[in-house]
Amino acid sequence: MQTTLITNARMVNDGEIREGDVLIKNGRIENIAPSLPGEADQIIDAQGKALLPGMIDCHVHFREPGLEVKADMHSESGAAVAGGVTSIMEMPNTKPAAISNAVLEDKFALASTKCIANYSFHLGASNTNIEELLAMDPKKVCGVKLFMGASTGGLLVDRTEQLENIFGKIEVPISLHCEDTNTIRENEKAAREKFGEAIPFSEHWKIRSEEACYVSTKLAYELATKYGSQIHVLHLTTAKELEFFKAGAVENKKITGEACPHMLWFSSDDYEEKGAFIKCNPSIKTPADRAAIRQAVIDGVIDTIGTDHAPHLFEEKLNNYGSAPSGLPLIQSAMTSAVELFPLEMVAEKTAHNPAKIFQCLERGFIREGYWADLVLIDTEKPHTVSKNNIKYKCGWSPFEGVTFKSSIDTTFVNGKIAFSNDEINTSVRGKRLLFDR
Repeated sequence: MQTTLITNARMVNDGEIREGDVLIKNGRIENIAPSLPGEADQIIDAQGKALLPGMIDCHVHFREPGLEVKADMHSESGAAVAGGVTSIMEMPNTKPAAISNAVLEDKFALASTKCIANYSFHLGASNTNIEELLAMDPKKVCGVKLFMGASTGGLLVDRTEQLENIFGKIEVPISLHCEDTNTIRENEKAAREKFGEAIPFSEHWKIRSEEACYVSTKLAYELATKYGSQIHVLHLTTAKELEFFKAGAVENKKITGEACPHMLWFSSDDYEEKGAFIKCNPSIKTPADRAAIRQAVIDGVIDTIGTDHAPHLFEEKLNNYGSAPSGLPLIQSAMTSAVELFPLEMVAEKTAHNPAKIFQCLERGFIREGYWADLVLIDTEKPHTVSKNNIKYKCGWSPFEGVTFKSSIDTTFVNGKIAFSNDEINTSVRGKRLLFDR
């Protein structure tokens, strides 16, 4: 059995930081102590670097199958581990859309051969597939993804009966994209009447507006409250929506929320400079909204940080407003951007502990004896500047280009194996299918 000893680490776990050593054996954490005997096949001196549980990113788009020109499981999972992400939960809007268990299992089979990080896949809800949703295995699939707003590939659910069925019958976490389609259509119609085809990108947050988000999130809240559903509202963008969420431990919540790096970092003030390169759905809103989202993370009103990693080609982003696709590639900067804004203990909570609790991940998300050794060493004293030269994912650009973060990802372990170190991805590593304690 392969053994690895990490010494002299600042372990960030369960709300505290303590110095010590970690022994990894056969992919799992064997022992944690202030000091362990220096006997192992591999010894890594952390030299005081921060050791956190690897990020569980509950919200990514890896584009495979069907859109591999933009991204694929191998390229994006490589970028994930370079960013300290050890597990991902991917979304169903691929081609074909993952709205059946058969398509979902095809994705799992593909991931087993290509994915460097651990993986799971959401089963997508449609207006007609309630039987497929009820037939999924809750121990082997992370949850259901429900688009309560504009989407593609038959994934928009807007029929009242199907919404009632989903909220009333689904017992796994339901991950929600909340935007009201009718509000968006009316806003876009008004913008086209004013600007024609030359809509400026600075109108995006007005088209995909606060009201569009609020109306949809309110409906989700009402349905979840009516049925006692477990919902996780993705990529919150407005202060107004926060009235539907409460501070406190996730163990005591059925309604939880996510913040994304781009919503925490950028605001409507940045559209003039960034244009299409910060165009995403839901839209990045005002500085006041950004401040409210940051504070909600601190206060425990928002529970997780997930990336919504959504790569598009650089060339596509050069199109005009109507043609430039929405979505940003962010997975490689998720943890380092979070370290800029929040204490390390909070970063571990929002990126690993809470995702593991909400989705009931089996033996992951913490630095605990017996758990899988999904770990990341962060050098908090080594700044790095994001540039095209150090981006690892396929599309090769980032909205963070030119930003200097105060920390860097040093080493990432996936199931005890080094998946990233010395700025190199170990492309031979393969993650495992996530399992769930349900």
